[in-house]
Amino acid sequence: MSHEYFHTRANEPLDTIQFATTPRHFAGHGDPRHITQALRAAGWKNHSAPDYPHVILASPDNRYHLVLEPTPSTYKAWWRITSEAPGQYWHAEFGGETPAEILAGFTDALILPAPEQQPDVWQPLVAAGWTYNRDEHGTEEAVAPDGIMRVSRFTTLTSNRSTWKAEAALPTGLGGHERIWHAYIDDETPRHLIAGFTAALAHPEPVQRGMYDVPHAHLVTQKQNGPQGKHLLAAHEARLKAARTAARRTRRAAALQTQPSPATAAPAKAAVHRR
Repeated sequence: MSHEYFHTRANEPLDTIQFATTPRHFAGHGDPRHITQALRAAGWKNHSAPDYPHVILASPDNRYHLVLEPTPSTYKAWWRITSEAPGQYWHAEFGGETPAEILAGFTDALILPAPEQQPDVWQPLVAAGWTYNRDEHGTEEAVAPDGIMRVSRFTTLTSNRSTWKAEAALPTGLGGHERIWHAYIDDETPRHLIAGFTAALAHPEPVQRGMYDVPHAHLVTQKQNGPQGKHLLAAHEARLKAARTAARRTRRAAALQTQPSPATAAPAKAAVHRR
């Protein structure tokens, strides 16, 4: 049975010759399905309105929400992720040109069990050669070797709460900057989520993009090598399988935590017999 062909980017990566692109933080947005389909594989529910250009996903327990709403402005967020768990309210937002592979470092950590000890957010950046500084006011910042990409943690002027900011911005020569992409992350956000983001940001592995399918071609190196078409699809399927496995493992761990221990269950059972 033949199907009519519709020209859409949803046909990628089969319709595009892919180029290994470095550094990844200048590679452009990539394929949003790298994030959305992984969350869906982990059991997140789709609450999107079919006639409006956005994606709304909610975690199985409805604690976390992800909204993707494209906007023409580089100074507004495309991706918004929030936590509405009791006592764990936080939010994060990311610009449209945030590479999906980097944002996935954050969202992938949402479907994995939280580690017993929170990791060092700065360590992946410093290990990758970024320059780290902390001033007398407690503001922390790490700057990539290119001097364009930076991550900082600072206290806002209007409150005592701290905010994490990642930004790639080019100087205009007039004292201003042209933003490529940005991220703002609430300081209440669990550290393992932020560390997942910084680890993905600092990762040296190239990402696959079409030739010049990047916001600023002069900032990247593109070589026609690495996985193509069917190989990329196979890797994506393996990623979705891993997301399903991680979600099952997380659910099992949560179920074990809610089960009463033998020490507490025994007295309750004895009380029933006495009655």
